[in-house]
Amino acid sequence: MEAEQISRVRDFNRYYTQRFGALTDRFLGQVLPLSQARLLVEIGDGADVRDLRARLGLDSGYLSRLLRSLQVQGLVRLRAHDGDGRVRVAELTDAGRLARADLDDRSQAGIAALLGELTGRQREQLIHAQEQIRRVLRAAAITVEPVAPQSPAARDCLARYAAELMQRLPEGYDAAALTPPHEVTGTQLVAFEDGEPAGCGLWIRLGPGIAEIRHLWVSGSARGLGLGRRLLGRLECDAATHGVTTVRLGTHRALREALALYHDSGYEVIGAYSDSPYNQVGFEKRLDGQSPPPPGRLPGGG
Repeated sequence: MEAEQISRVRDFNRYYTQRFGALTDRFLGQVLPLSQARLLVEIGDGADVRDLRARLGLDSGYLSRLLRSLQVQGLVRLRAHDGDGRVRVAELTDAGRLARADLDDRSQAGIAALLGELTGRQREQLIHAQEQIRRVLRAAAITVEPVAPQSPAARDCLARYAAELMQRLPEGYDAAALTPPHEVTGTQLVAFEDGEPAGCGLWIRLGPGIAEIRHLWVSGSARGLGLGRRLLGRLECDAATHGVTTVRLGTHRALREALALYHDSGYEVIGAYSDSPYNQVGFEKRLDGQSPPPPGRLPGGG
Protein backbone atom coordinates (compact mmCIF):
# COMPACT_ATOMS: atom_id res chain seq x y z
CA MET A 1 0.00 0.00 0.00
CA GLU A 2 1.53 3.32 -1.10
CA ALA A 3 1.68 6.39 1.13
CA GLU A 4 0.50 8.46 -1.84
CA GLN A 5 -2.69 6.40 -2.10
CA ILE A 6 -3.44 6.92 1.58
CA SER A 7 -2.79 10.64 1.22
CA ARG A 8 -5.16 10.94 -1.75
CA VAL A 9 -7.97 9.14 0.08
CA ARG A 10 -7.50 11.40 3.10
CA ASP A 11 -7.53 14.48 0.87
CA PHE A 12 -10.80 13.36 -0.72
CA ASN A 13 -12.33 12.72 2.71
CA ARG A 14 -11.38 16.20 3.89
CA TYR A 15 -12.84 17.83 0.79
CA TYR A 16 -16.05 15.77 0.85
CA THR A 17 -16.83 16.31 4.52
CA GLN A 18 -16.22 20.05 4.22
CA ARG A 19 -18.19 20.38 0.96
CA PHE A 20 -21.28 18.71 2.44
CA GLY A 21 -21.19 20.44 5.79
CA ALA A 22 -20.26 17.45 7.95
CA LEU A 23 -17.98 19.60 10.11
CA THR A 24 -20.51 22.21 11.21
CA ASP A 25 -22.75 21.92 14.27
CA ARG A 26 -25.69 23.15 12.16
CA PHE A 27 -26.02 20.51 9.44
CA LEU A 28 -27.93 21.82 6.40
CA GLY A 29 -28.62 25.02 8.36
CA GLN A 30 -30.63 23.24 11.06
CA VAL A 31 -29.82 23.42 14.78
CA LEU A 32 -28.60 19.79 14.72
CA PRO A 33 -25.09 18.49 13.97
CA LEU A 34 -24.72 15.76 11.35
CA SER A 35 -24.66 12.89 13.88
CA GLN A 36 -28.02 13.83 15.39
CA ALA A 37 -29.57 14.66 12.03
CA ARG A 38 -28.54 11.27 10.65
CA LEU A 39 -30.02 9.55 13.68
CA LEU A 40 -33.37 11.25 13.07
CA VAL A 41 -33.38 9.90 9.54
CA GLU A 42 -32.44 6.38 10.65
CA ILE A 43 -35.11 6.23 13.36
CA GLY A 44 -37.80 6.95 10.80
CA ASP A 45 -41.09 5.40 11.90
CA GLY A 46 -39.41 3.75 14.88
CA ALA A 47 -36.30 1.63 15.40
CA ASP A 48 -34.94 -0.82 17.95
CA VAL A 49 -31.96 0.82 19.67
CA ARG A 50 -29.90 -2.36 19.25
CA ASP A 51 -30.61 -2.35 15.52
CA LEU A 52 -29.61 1.30 15.30
CA ARG A 53 -26.32 0.58 17.04
CA ALA A 54 -25.54 -2.33 14.72
CA ARG A 55 -26.65 -0.55 11.54
CA LEU A 56 -24.70 2.62 12.22
CA GLY A 57 -21.71 0.95 13.87
CA LEU A 58 -21.94 3.20 16.92
CA ASP A 59 -20.59 2.63 20.41
CA SER A 60 -23.49 2.03 22.81
CA GLY A 61 -22.43 4.89 25.06
CA TYR A 62 -22.17 7.36 22.19
CA LEU A 63 -25.54 6.29 20.79
CA SER A 64 -27.11 6.74 24.23
CA ARG A 65 -25.74 10.28 24.43
CA LEU A 66 -27.10 11.14 20.98
CA LEU A 67 -30.53 9.77 21.86
CA ARG A 68 -30.52 11.62 25.17
CA SER A 69 -29.74 14.89 23.41
CA LEU A 70 -32.59 14.34 20.96
CA GLN A 71 -34.90 13.52 23.89
CA VAL A 72 -33.98 16.75 25.67
CA GLN A 73 -34.81 18.66 22.47
CA GLY A 74 -38.20 16.95 22.32
CA LEU A 75 -37.48 15.21 19.02
CA VAL A 76 -37.29 11.58 20.17
CA ARG A 77 -38.92 9.42 22.81
CA LEU A 78 -37.81 6.00 24.05
CA ARG A 79 -40.08 3.19 25.18
CA ALA A 80 -39.69 -0.44 26.18
CA HIS A 81 -40.29 -3.00 23.47
CA ASP A 82 -43.59 -4.86 23.88
CA GLY A 83 -43.00 -7.87 26.10
CA ASP A 84 -39.38 -7.03 26.88
CA GLY A 85 -38.60 -4.15 29.20
CA ARG A 86 -34.87 -4.50 28.52
CA VAL A 87 -35.14 -3.50 24.87
CA ARG A 88 -35.72 0.13 23.96
CA VAL A 89 -37.41 1.45 20.85
CA ALA A 90 -36.72 4.97 19.61
CA GLU A 91 -39.60 6.90 18.05
CA LEU A 92 -39.90 10.40 16.63
CA THR A 93 -42.18 12.86 18.34
CA ASP A 94 -44.38 15.20 16.29
CA ALA A 95 -41.56 17.75 16.52
CA GLY A 96 -39.09 15.09 15.47
CA ARG A 97 -41.14 14.22 12.38
CA LEU A 98 -41.28 17.90 11.43
CA ALA A 99 -37.52 18.22 11.89
CA ARG A 100 -36.92 15.13 9.77
CA ALA A 101 -39.20 16.44 7.01
CA ASP A 102 -37.31 19.73 7.08
CA LEU A 103 -34.03 17.82 6.80
CA ASP A 104 -35.34 15.96 3.76
CA ASP A 105 -36.44 19.21 2.10
CA ARG A 106 -33.09 20.91 2.77
CA SER A 107 -31.13 17.89 1.57
CA GLN A 108 -33.18 17.65 -1.63
CA ALA A 109 -32.70 21.35 -2.32
CA GLY A 110 -28.96 21.17 -1.62
CA ILE A 111 -28.40 18.23 -3.96
CA ALA A 112 -30.59 19.84 -6.64
CA ALA A 113 -28.49 23.00 -6.41
CA LEU A 114 -25.29 20.99 -6.70
CA LEU A 115 -26.50 19.03 -9.73
CA GLY A 116 -27.87 22.20 -11.29
CA GLU A 117 -24.35 23.54 -11.70
CA LEU A 118 -23.31 20.49 -13.74
CA THR A 119 -23.96 19.43 -17.31
CA GLY A 120 -25.97 16.29 -17.96
CA ARG A 121 -22.78 14.36 -18.68
CA GLN A 122 -21.17 15.60 -15.46
CA ARG A 123 -24.21 14.50 -13.46
CA GLU A 124 -23.94 11.01 -14.90
CA GLN A 125 -20.21 10.96 -14.13
CA LEU A 126 -20.86 12.01 -10.53
CA ILE A 127 -23.55 9.38 -9.95
CA HIS A 128 -21.47 6.66 -11.59
CA ALA A 129 -18.44 7.60 -9.47
CA GLN A 130 -20.53 7.49 -6.30
CA GLU A 131 -21.84 4.04 -7.20
CA GLN A 132 -18.28 2.85 -7.82
CA ILE A 133 -17.10 4.25 -4.48
CA ARG A 134 -19.99 2.56 -2.70
CA ARG A 135 -19.16 -0.82 -4.25
CA VAL A 136 -15.48 -0.56 -3.39
CA LEU A 137 -16.19 0.57 0.17
CA ARG A 138 -18.61 -2.31 0.61
CA ALA A 139 -15.95 -4.74 -0.58
CA ALA A 140 -13.44 -3.25 1.85
CA ALA A 141 -15.87 -3.49 4.77
CA ILE A 142 -16.59 -7.20 4.28
CA THR A 143 -14.53 -9.39 6.59
CA VAL A 144 -13.51 -12.99 5.90
CA GLU A 145 -13.02 -15.12 8.98
CA PRO A 146 -12.31 -18.77 9.79
CA VAL A 147 -15.22 -20.29 11.69
CA ALA A 148 -16.00 -23.58 13.34
CA PRO A 149 -17.65 -25.86 10.74
CA GLN A 150 -20.53 -26.53 13.13
CA SER A 151 -21.14 -22.83 13.84
CA PRO A 152 -24.54 -21.30 12.95
CA ALA A 153 -22.91 -18.92 10.45
CA ALA A 154 -21.19 -21.80 8.62
CA ARG A 155 -24.30 -23.97 8.46
CA ASP A 156 -26.49 -21.01 7.45
CA CYS A 157 -24.22 -20.23 4.51
CA LEU A 158 -24.14 -23.83 3.34
CA ALA A 159 -27.92 -24.12 3.61
CA ARG A 160 -28.34 -21.01 1.45
CA TYR A 161 -25.75 -22.38 -0.99
CA ALA A 162 -27.72 -25.64 -1.29
CA ALA A 163 -31.03 -23.79 -1.70
CA GLU A 164 -29.62 -21.71 -4.57
CA LEU A 165 -28.19 -24.74 -6.35
CA MET A 166 -31.55 -26.48 -5.96
CA GLN A 167 -33.03 -23.69 -8.07
CA ARG A 168 -30.19 -23.25 -10.55
CA LEU A 169 -29.13 -26.78 -11.47
CA PRO A 170 -31.33 -28.62 -13.98
CA GLU A 171 -31.36 -31.71 -11.79
CA GLY A 172 -31.63 -29.78 -8.53
CA TYR A 173 -29.30 -30.27 -5.59
CA ASP A 174 -29.40 -32.72 -2.71
CA ALA A 175 -28.42 -30.98 0.54
CA ALA A 176 -27.10 -34.34 1.76
CA ALA A 177 -24.09 -33.65 -0.50
CA LEU A 178 -23.00 -30.80 1.78
CA THR A 179 -19.81 -31.51 3.68
CA PRO A 180 -20.71 -32.33 7.31
CA PRO A 181 -18.74 -30.50 10.00
CA HIS A 182 -16.73 -33.54 11.07
CA GLU A 183 -15.37 -33.97 7.52
CA VAL A 184 -13.92 -30.45 7.32
CA THR A 185 -10.29 -31.44 7.82
CA GLY A 186 -9.05 -28.05 6.64
CA THR A 187 -10.59 -24.63 7.23
CA GLN A 188 -14.05 -23.17 6.72
CA LEU A 189 -14.29 -19.46 5.93
CA VAL A 190 -17.31 -17.19 6.16
CA ALA A 191 -17.54 -13.65 4.80
CA PHE A 192 -19.51 -11.18 6.91
CA GLU A 193 -21.12 -7.92 5.83
CA ASP A 194 -22.58 -5.81 8.64
CA GLY A 195 -22.40 -8.87 10.88
CA GLU A 196 -24.39 -11.11 8.54
CA PRO A 197 -22.97 -14.06 6.53
CA ALA A 198 -22.46 -13.05 2.89
CA GLY A 199 -20.37 -15.91 1.49
CA CYS A 200 -18.39 -19.01 2.38
CA GLY A 201 -16.05 -21.75 1.28
CA LEU A 202 -13.99 -24.55 2.79
CA TRP A 203 -11.20 -26.95 2.02
CA ILE A 204 -10.56 -30.55 3.04
CA ARG A 205 -7.54 -32.81 2.67
CA LEU A 206 -7.64 -35.41 -0.08
CA GLY A 207 -4.15 -36.81 0.47
CA PRO A 208 -0.57 -35.76 1.23
CA GLY A 209 -0.16 -32.21 -0.07
CA ILE A 210 -3.51 -32.31 -1.90
CA ALA A 211 -6.71 -30.50 -0.87
CA GLU A 212 -10.13 -29.87 -2.34
CA ILE A 213 -11.99 -26.55 -2.17
CA ARG A 214 -15.72 -26.99 -1.72
CA HIS A 215 -18.93 -24.98 -1.48
CA LEU A 216 -17.54 -21.64 -2.63
CA TRP A 217 -20.56 -19.34 -2.53
CA VAL A 218 -21.44 -15.63 -2.41
CA SER A 219 -24.89 -14.32 -1.58
CA GLY A 220 -26.74 -12.54 -4.37
CA SER A 221 -26.62 -9.21 -2.56
CA ALA A 222 -22.80 -9.31 -2.34
CA ARG A 223 -22.03 -10.34 -5.91
CA GLY A 224 -20.06 -8.01 -8.13
CA LEU A 225 -17.74 -7.03 -5.27
CA GLY A 226 -14.95 -9.51 -6.04
CA LEU A 227 -15.82 -11.56 -2.96
CA GLY A 228 -15.77 -14.93 -4.71
CA ARG A 229 -12.21 -14.34 -5.93
CA ARG A 230 -11.23 -13.09 -2.47
CA LEU A 231 -12.63 -16.18 -0.74
CA LEU A 232 -10.91 -18.44 -3.25
CA GLY A 233 -7.57 -16.70 -2.70
CA ARG A 234 -7.92 -16.90 1.08
CA LEU A 235 -8.71 -20.61 0.92
CA GLU A 236 -5.66 -21.22 -1.29
CA CYS A 237 -3.38 -19.27 1.06
CA ASP A 238 -4.76 -21.02 4.11
CA ALA A 239 -4.28 -24.44 2.52
CA ALA A 240 -0.73 -23.55 1.51
CA THR A 241 0.16 -22.60 5.09
CA HIS A 242 -0.97 -26.09 6.10
CA GLY A 243 1.38 -27.84 3.68
CA VAL A 244 -0.95 -28.14 0.70
CA THR A 245 0.76 -27.81 -2.68
CA THR A 246 -2.11 -28.82 -4.99
CA VAL A 247 -5.76 -27.80 -4.78
CA ARG A 248 -8.65 -29.28 -6.72
CA LEU A 249 -12.23 -28.24 -7.10
CA GLY A 250 -15.19 -29.12 -9.23
CA THR A 251 -18.27 -27.35 -10.46
CA HIS A 252 -21.37 -27.85 -12.57
CA ARG A 253 -21.44 -26.89 -16.24
CA ALA A 254 -24.51 -24.74 -15.57
CA LEU A 255 -22.53 -22.44 -13.25
CA ARG A 256 -20.86 -20.30 -15.89
CA GLU A 257 -19.62 -17.63 -13.50
CA ALA A 258 -17.86 -20.30 -11.43
CA LEU A 259 -16.23 -21.76 -14.54
CA ALA A 260 -15.00 -18.30 -15.54
CA LEU A 261 -13.66 -17.58 -12.04
CA TYR A 262 -11.62 -20.77 -11.90
CA HIS A 263 -10.21 -20.31 -15.41
CA ASP A 264 -9.25 -16.71 -14.58
CA SER A 265 -7.67 -17.78 -11.28
CA GLY A 266 -5.13 -20.07 -12.90
CA TYR A 267 -6.89 -23.43 -12.59
CA GLU A 268 -6.47 -26.08 -15.27
CA VAL A 269 -9.25 -28.41 -16.35
CA ILE A 270 -8.53 -32.02 -15.40
CA GLY A 271 -10.39 -35.30 -15.60
CA ALA A 272 -12.96 -36.36 -13.04
CA TYR A 273 -11.37 -36.72 -9.63
CA SER A 274 -14.45 -37.34 -7.46
CA ASP A 275 -17.70 -39.25 -7.48
CA SER A 276 -19.86 -36.15 -6.90
CA PRO A 277 -22.50 -35.83 -9.65
CA TYR A 278 -22.24 -32.04 -9.34
CA ASN A 279 -18.53 -31.91 -10.16
CA GLN A 280 -19.04 -32.13 -13.91
CA VAL A 281 -15.87 -30.12 -14.58
CA GLY A 282 -12.78 -30.75 -12.47
CA PHE A 283 -10.03 -28.17 -11.94
CA GLU A 284 -6.60 -28.23 -10.38
CA LYS A 285 -3.95 -25.70 -9.43
CA ARG A 286 -0.43 -26.01 -8.10
CA LEU A 287 0.11 -23.51 -5.31
CA ASP A 288 3.87 -23.52 -5.85
CA GLY A 289 3.55 -22.85 -9.59
CA GLN A 290 4.80 -26.28 -10.71
CA SER A 291 2.97 -28.73 -12.93
CA PRO A 292 0.38 -30.76 -11.03
CA PRO A 293 0.58 -34.55 -10.77
CA PRO A 294 -1.99 -36.70 -12.62
CA PRO A 295 -5.24 -36.64 -10.62
CA GLY A 296 -6.62 -39.77 -9.00
CA ARG A 297 -10.32 -40.42 -8.53
CA LEU A 298 -11.35 -39.67 -4.95
CA PRO A 299 -14.68 -39.10 -3.19
CA GLY A 300 -15.64 -35.43 -3.31
CA GLY A 301 -18.41 -32.92 -2.76
CA GLY A 302 -20.08 -30.25 -4.83
